[in-house]
Amino acid sequence: MEIFKIENLNFTYPLCKEKAVSNISFSVNEGEFITICGATGSGKSTLLRLLKKELSPLGEKSGAILFCGKDIEQWEQRDSASLIGFVMQKPEQQIVTDKVWHELAFGLENLGIPAETIRSRTAEMASYFGIEKWFEKSTSALSGGQKQLLNLASVMVMQPKVLILDEPTAQLDPIAASEFISTLKKLNSELGLTVIIAEHRLEDVIPVSDRLMVMEKGAVTGFDTPSEVIAALSGESIVLNAMPASARLFHKLSGNGKCPLDIREGREFIRNNYHNRMRTLNKEEYIHNKEKALSFSEVFFRYERNSPDVLDGLNLDIYKNEVYCILGGNGSGKTTALCAAADLIKIYSGKITVFGKEIRKYRNQTLYNECVAMLPQDVQTMFLRNTVGEELKNAAEAVKLLPVSIEHLYDKHPYDLSGGEQQLVALAKVLSTKPKLLLMDEPAKGLDANARLGLVKVIHKLKAEGITVVIVTHDPEFSAMCADRCGLFFRGNIVSEGTPTEFFSQNSFYTTAGIRMTKGYYENAVTVDDIAALCHENGRKDGKA
Repeated sequence: MEIFKIENLNFTYPLCKEKAVSNISFSVNEGEFITICGATGSGKSTLLRLLKKELSPLGEKSGAILFCGKDIEQWEQRDSASLIGFVMQKPEQQIVTDKVWHELAFGLENLGIPAETIRSRTAEMASYFGIEKWFEKSTSALSGGQKQLLNLASVMVMQPKVLILDEPTAQLDPIAASEFISTLKKLNSELGLTVIIAEHRLEDVIPVSDRLMVMEKGAVTGFDTPSEVIAALSGESIVLNAMPASARLFHKLSGNGKCPLDIREGREFIRNNYHNRMRTLNKEEYIHNKEKALSFSEVFFRYERNSPDVLDGLNLDIYKNEVYCILGGNGSGKTTALCAAADLIKIYSGKITVFGKEIRKYRNQTLYNECVAMLPQDVQTMFLRNTVGEELKNAAEAVKLLPVSIEHLYDKHPYDLSGGEQQLVALAKVLSTKPKLLLMDEPAKGLDANARLGLVKVIHKLKAEGITVVIVTHDPEFSAMCADRCGLFFRGNIVSEGTPTEFFSQNSFYTTAGIRMTKGYYENAVTVDDIAALCHENGRKDGKA
């Protein structure tokens, strides 16, 4: 049975000439798990919001959206709100109350559900999602993963027929993201819930999807089973780089037969087709500069007098002209360390030095005078003007450094951009300050795979110009491509660090798909390119070139 039917859907934002959604027609069957992917600005978020009339953007719309056989505009507000659930990219934007229990009950209260029923439903959801232990907590005290799980539970307590999610794992660490996707599949399998999700991180979500939709410039260019869609992609496709590592390797090695979609299938593809006589790649040894760009020495920080320390005796040295990536779980203290390095918060014990000078001795904003700059996690806090052009009035040189062109966005309001586009505009603003030490909090968040690859090139170029770059990220693949060294944050301190090869080879979860696919067969294949190189060196088992 069709739950959604979209016919000749078109949408154009006010004052824009190009359509954000162009002549789209498709249907979704009840109980399906649908994944939507595409480049930044391809129309994914717009399409999803059009499916939820309360979130439908302003603009010129034509065509039909039928939900359970009835035009979506004809549904009563109460029914539409409860039957079509929506989970946003940023957890904080969806939470509206101060307590976990109240957030769970809020939607039901607005529907006028009897108090006894509300207590029963919230108790059931809290138990199902493992929220019982933090049921009485303040929502502000939750980690990013907990907030997103709470958002999901707050939607599910309304008992929707369909769940729509717009990049829900963008701000989650790899473990939390994997668990979140597993929860979605469990809801899909056990409750028959229809799931429609737009994602850039496809490693975990494609293997559990029934169908995969590819969008490009507002149009649907592919919609079929994941294996069929990926097999049809050409080497020039802009979405191929977003596919799971096993699928990218299959394309890179011109594989035959069924395309592998997950780690297990990728491992079988390698072992069935390639020798492992040469198990290790020869990689150039990394030697860091002797001078320190940023140093933490026994640093302690807490947000409230009676709260636990978020930075707990942090010791960390980052050297001049190196790219250092910090990984770790939500709430481990990564962002707090970055804010301390930018002097946005005041530590209560220890010492932070920037280029050999204690941070507290930088007077009259001299720390930010072509010295330190920070790209925050929430880039919207950087926007002060009505148009992108005004925001970037003095950033012409910085705009040229960006991985993709953004000139076509100059007439738009910064808040009207997609998450990835906002990241690029904010990055240009930060680079225009000409920092020697660049601090970046989740810079790849919201970027499509090609823009992420472009950002890696930008970071390499900045390093070549003598700039030190410190990055907080949840993306192991991104770290592996751009970092000189990586460090794992845990409970307010760095517990392990090393070059990407050293760091990711010793981890089981905070590691790349390449390491997980080749563990025990090849030894230091961190990226898909590493695996492909080893496969070529070892040769095929069937003797073919």
